[in-house]
Amino acid sequence: MSAMLPVNIKLAIRSLARNPLRTILTMLGIIIGVAAVLTMVALGTGARGSVENEVSSAGTNIVFVRSGNYTRGGKSVGIASGKGAANTLIYDDAEAILTEVAGISALSPGISLRTFITAGDTREFVRVQGVASNFSEIYTWSMLRGDMLSDTGAPEAVLGQNLATKLYGERNPIGQFVQVRDMLYTVVGVTDGNADDHADVLFVPWQTLQTSMGNSYVDSFTIAAEKAGETTIIADQVKLMLRARHGISDIEQADGMLEPNDFTVETQAAQALTKGLYTPAAAFALANLPKLDEVTLDEMSDTLDRASNTMTALLASIAAVSLIVGGIGIMNIMLVAITERTREIGLRMATGARSGDVAMLFLIESITLSVVGGVVGLLLGLLSAQVVAWSLGWPATISLISTVIAIGIAALVGLVFGIYPARRASMLDPIDALRTE
Repeated sequence: MSAMLPVNIKLAIRSLARNPLRTILTMLGIIIGVAAVLTMVALGTGARGSVENEVSSAGTNIVFVRSGNYTRGGKSVGIASGKGAANTLIYDDAEAILTEVAGISALSPGISLRTFITAGDTREFVRVQGVASNFSEIYTWSMLRGDMLSDTGAPEAVLGQNLATKLYGERNPIGQFVQVRDMLYTVVGVTDGNADDHADVLFVPWQTLQTSMGNSYVDSFTIAAEKAGETTIIADQVKLMLRARHGISDIEQADGMLEPNDFTVETQAAQALTKGLYTPAAAFALANLPKLDEVTLDEMSDTLDRASNTMTALLASIAAVSLIVGGIGIMNIMLVAITERTREIGLRMATGARSGDVAMLFLIESITLSVVGGVVGLLLGLLSAQVVAWSLGWPATISLISTVIAIGIAALVGLVFGIYPARRASMLDPIDALRTE
């Protein structure tokens, strides 16, 4: 049986090539079905990835570490009062966090000040923020113009979109110069970021700003967690590490409370919840929602899963209808082929071919027809997915396993819908078949 397989495949291809127009029309159902499903799968997968990125940038995966502690606490509320400003947060702390705390995808040191900046004849009082080049990844920025800051520490600047309009109007700011104190920065990009008033901020490399200010410390760390539900765990680990690194005692003081931190650590979800609240109210809110970020992640994940399941069911329905129509077309054309080739079948049986050999010949022909249609549909689907993605600006992603499954399903359709015609051909009586004109 295995020795006859190559021969049967050659015979199947030769038979299909006799009537190319009929073969193409027969394959149309499989081609359209596979192409449509692959196109929608590509767009659906890409859209899900895009939504997940948007969810990530919505503010549930970020942890803020800031130098100093301005907490309004006291024994009456059971929270240690902060000691105010501190200059103890340094870059070595960032390296320790990245080394010892798991689940962090990006960390950017930060230095911030409010000062006058000059661009040509325009002067504005703005917030200047020193950041690392991966700051754009943390907030999932898109650049309206140019690029993000490089890793070289060169005196470059990225403008928020509102600030770019204030300084340059409708002109292209890329390549222009902005002066901050005695330092000139070259504008390399304009961002569309709006979180934390980023649209009105001037971003420069943190090392360059630190040097120009003569500081050896940083003001903050902005940390992005790999998973939004792990931000509370990361925040707790960072607190413990920084207390140990800064030599903060864990022995109770005279008022019965621990020595306060010289820094503050806060998740973005907690920051949004407690914004504008006094310390007692904020502490009460956080105490009653200890896993706020996990709840937020679960809700968003459930929403994404429901949408994904709905899309999957829709795609499965469309695929089933398309492939069934294509399979019926294949079965119909195979029955026609059997009628046309009845005398040929009789000759094969008369010269020693068994019923199983005849059945295998037509079954392989059916599978070949379906697989070729599946391959053409696959190529058409890949092309149409890229065209739609390009024209609509949507992401399109097709995994290798999706293509393998598509070809496998096409072969399965040919097998299932080829069984009946193959069995019918194998049951022909050789004498009656030879009598056929």
